[in-house]
Amino acid sequence: IGFCLNRHFFLFLLKKFAFKMNCVLLTGVLFLAALTNNLASGAGCHGKPEFGKPNLVPINTKEPVMVKKYVNSTTTSRGVLYKGGEGDDWFYICHVWGTPYEVGYAAGHLMREGIRGLVPSVWQYMKKQAEGDLKQFPKWLADLIAQVGLEVALDLTFDATKHWIGKYFLDELHGMCDASGVNYKEALRIHMLGGLTQGKCSMYGAWGDAIKNVKGVDLMQLRALDWAIDGPFKNHPSITVYHTGPGSIGKPFLNIGWTGWIGSITGMNAEKMAISEIGVYFPGKAFGKESRVGYPFIFMLRDVLQFDSTLQQGLDRIGNATRTCDLLFGLGDGKISQMRGMAVSYSVFKVFTDTNLEPRLNGSHPKIKDIVYWGMDWLCPTYNKVLSEQLQKYHGSISAENTIKYILPIVKTGDLHIAIYDLTNMNLWYANAQKEHTTGGSPVAYNRQFTKIDINKLFAEPDPKEGQVLALP
Repeated sequence: IGFCLNRHFFLFLLKKFAFKMNCVLLTGVLFLAALTNNLASGAGCHGKPEFGKPNLVPINTKEPVMVKKYVNSTTTSRGVLYKGGEGDDWFYICHVWGTPYEVGYAAGHLMREGIRGLVPSVWQYMKKQAEGDLKQFPKWLADLIAQVGLEVALDLTFDATKHWIGKYFLDELHGMCDASGVNYKEALRIHMLGGLTQGKCSMYGAWGDAIKNVKGVDLMQLRALDWAIDGPFKNHPSITVYHTGPGSIGKPFLNIGWTGWIGSITGMNAEKMAISEIGVYFPGKAFGKESRVGYPFIFMLRDVLQFDSTLQQGLDRIGNATRTCDLLFGLGDGKISQMRGMAVSYSVFKVFTDTNLEPRLNGSHPKIKDIVYWGMDWLCPTYNKVLSEQLQKYHGSISAENTIKYILPIVKTGDLHIAIYDLTNMNLWYANAQKEHTTGGSPVAYNRQFTKIDINKLFAEPDPKEGQVLALP
């Protein structure tokens, strides 16, 4: 009876506040409450600009090293695990083939220890935040925590959004949990967290005159993620490469995140498309209404990568969706050398290029020829000013190298992870925050070593069903 009462109460709140409360739901606020840096505060976006120093750490160009293979002789489930990066800046690259359940199972086998490390630690991290002082939260949120508890609230959040979550995602998650031994409920709740939080981030898309001196490149795109470096995510970086074959769904794509994480906030596909995303905390009046019920953005962006072939298809998917939170998206298409920015909420869908870029912010966010960009937020003059100055300084030569050395570290954005996409030649430069129990170097990704990755090679990885393989027990 108590559970039913809690459930009805939650659904009552869900309906009552669907267009009034900020779309950072229970888990989002709990999680972000732990981020005590100034990036999420008014001081970060509206204070005096701070400038960092160049990142002169050499870029790693070494090839990833194979760790192990997995093939299930009775199904089409198979995969290959590599370790990329150098020294403490290592990360996994996991190739998977098969049906949704089978790719999850292969990843669960190959990255078993990492998944066992991430899922329980994130869940404990979330619970610890929930056990803190409720006075730090808005009254509506404190009431909700007190009434239903963390687990019930997350489960009901899934109930409110499951209509928009593809069965293939849940099948993959089941496979991953079956192979790794982690608790399915905990893994699902963590994905509810990711779909409801809005990390402070930055992005740009640059083409034409903005990169005219960058030889052989027609479109560069940035995705800098500023989110929760005090949590466990930084300890488990991974790139999962989804290949096509018997039983597979969609197109080849890669998902940049963490072991045990199968939603998308950073990634590319074989159609030369890539995504960027920013959470909006200072929307002004531009974003209209938000909703608590709809298509969680981590699934929406994954569907763009997994199923869409063109920029227009991606725009149509997002524009026609039942959207939820205030967000900024970036979607690039190397086939036409164009990137579009989007301001989205439940009631708003605006598409931007360099000629209609908003907001102006009294000159702190100027239009720059052949560039779409935002620094940290929508109404964020501090970061937008510094980012615009660096983009103007290197206009014509906005390469991956200049972004790594002189744009990201000067702006001080991208503390958890960073992806820089060359969508013409399908190259990726990737960096991750410093892991726990390591020494040396900066704690933030933008000041650490980047690794250059040939994405065409990743998509060309041989299917392990051919040749000698090692099946895990």
